[in-house]
Amino acid sequence: MNIEGLSHLGGKTEYKDNYAPEVLEAFVNKHQDNDYWVTFRCPEFTSLCPITGQPDFATIHINYIPDIKMVESKALKLYLFSFRNHGAFHEDCVNIIMKDLIKLMDPRYIEVIGIFTPRGGISIYPFCNYGRPNTEFEKMAKQRLLNYNSQQNYK
Repeated sequence: MNIEGLSHLGGKTEYKDNYAPEVLEAFVNKHQDNDYWVTFRCPEFTSLCPITGQPDFATIHINYIPDIKMVESKALKLYLFSFRNHGAFHEDCVNIIMKDLIKLMDPRYIEVIGIFTPRGGISIYPFCNYGRPNTEFEKMAKQRLLNYNSQQNYK
């Protein structure tokens, strides 16, 4: 793997204490001629309720089909960690993550699912997705959204 332009690998890790999209980094996909899935699972995601300031805990699932760029995993870890002191509702978190990753990579397809632990007796499992416009991936995104079942694969 060509690590040129990747600043987090091999260096001292600096953890940002608030939302930091600037830590995201990408590298070139060596298999641009293939459609394939990349999946990340972050079981230790935390953010803060913007109203009460109480911590929210979740497992974040990121599934995407890359095109030219791919997200570097250590940079993704640092980015997700940066939500620790960020006040945002569950639905906002997954949409912010998805939009930041679209901006970074311009993937063919991406979906982000948040499996938040119950608070006040209610669990929230927000799902968002995106397929590149005017491609088969846009149609796939619509189909996956319309057929999404939060209990199917994510618990």
